[in-house]
Amino acid sequence: MDTSPVLLITGFPGFLGSRLLPGLLEDRPDTRAVALVQPSWMEFARARLATLSRNRPELDGRVELVPGDITDPDLGGAVPTAGVREIVHLAAVYDLAVERGLAERVNVRGTEHVLAFAGRCDGLVCLHYMSTCYVSGRYEGVFREQDLDVGQRFNNHYEATKFEAEVAVRRAADEGLPVTVYRPSIVVGERTSGRTDKADGPYRVIRFLLRQPRVALTPLPGDPDRRQVNIVPVDYVEDAVRRISRLPEARGGTYQLADPAPPTIREFLSLLAEATGRRVVPLRLPPGLARWATRFVPGVRRWTGIDEHTLAYFDHPTRYDTARARALLEPAGIRPPAPQELAPVLVEFLRTHPEVADRPMV
Repeated sequence: MDTSPVLLITGFPGFLGSRLLPGLLEDRPDTRAVALVQPSWMEFARARLATLSRNRPELDGRVELVPGDITDPDLGGAVPTAGVREIVHLAAVYDLAVERGLAERVNVRGTEHVLAFAGRCDGLVCLHYMSTCYVSGRYEGVFREQDLDVGQRFNNHYEATKFEAEVAVRRAADEGLPVTVYRPSIVVGERTSGRTDKADGPYRVIRFLLRQPRVALTPLPGDPDRRQVNIVPVDYVEDAVRRISRLPEARGGTYQLADPAPPTIREFLSLLAEATGRRVVPLRLPPGLARWATRFVPGVRRWTGIDEHTLAYFDHPTRYDTARARALLEPAGIRPPAPQELAPVLVEFLRTHPEVADRPMV
C-alpha cells in the first residue's frame, strides 16, 4: 500500500490547474497527487495528463485522476481522506456572465463541500484556496490583503459568490482549519508566449482592435486616466503559489497576486494600440450609458465584441495592496512583468491564434 503524502487538487485539467500540478509535484518529490475531475472532462484530463507527462517525466505514475464533482457533498465519494496532506482548491466557475444559481452551486456550495472534506483529513497540513482580487467588488480605494467584508457591492455573480466562498474559507480558518488564500487579479497567458486556453477579459479588447481599420474609435466608460487595469500572467501566479505554498510561515495568510504598479486604462489601451498598429480614438461615455448601450442597443456588442460584464472593468474603482505577497516573493525574484512587456505578447498570441475561445470550462 502506497503511504506517500497525497496532494488533492481540484480544477484540473483547467488552465491554471494544468500549469500548477507539475510544479507542485516537482517541489514535493515524495508526494503523489489525486486530481478530482468532473466525469464530463475525464477524457480531456487523461489526454492533458499524457501530454504533461511526456514533457515532465517526474509526473509519471504520480497522478491519479478520480471522477468527482465539488457540487456533490461527498465530492463524488471516490476520494479517500487517508494520507491527504495538502488540498489545492482551484475549481470554480470563472465567468463574469454566470447566472446566480450555477455560481452559487459551484463557487459557494462547492467550496463548502471541499472545506468539509478538508475537516475530515486528520493529517492535513494546509488547504490552498484560490480566490480572486475581485472579492473586493466595487470598493472605492485600496483593498488590502487582510480586507474582506468592507460593505462592497459587486459587478456580477462571479464576484459575489467568490466573496461568499472566501467568507466560508475564513470561517473555517477561524475554527482551526489550516488555510492559505491566494487572490490573483486578472490572469492572462504566459509572459513569454501569451498562450492561454480562454481568451476573455483583456483579449476581447485586443480582438476588437485587431478587427478595426488603422484608426479605431474606442468607447471608454468612466475616467481612463484614473481607473486602472490589473493583469498578471499565469506563470507569475504559478510561481507565486509554488513559492508561498512551500513556506511554513506563510500559512494562514491571504496574498494578493497582482501588479503593484498597474497601468491606467488609457495607458493600457496605448500599449495595445502600439502592439496592434492601430491609432485609438477614445470615445468617452458615462459608465451607465456605456453598459446600457452594450446590453440593449442592437449592433453595439457585435461591433465591439465586449459585453456589459467586461465593460464594468473599464471603470473599476479598486486598487490592490500586495505588500504581504511581495515580501515573500520578491526575495526569490518573483514579480509580474511590466505591462509594456506583456501587452505585445498577448496581442501576438491572439493575432496568431484567433481560434482560441472565450468560453469557460463548466
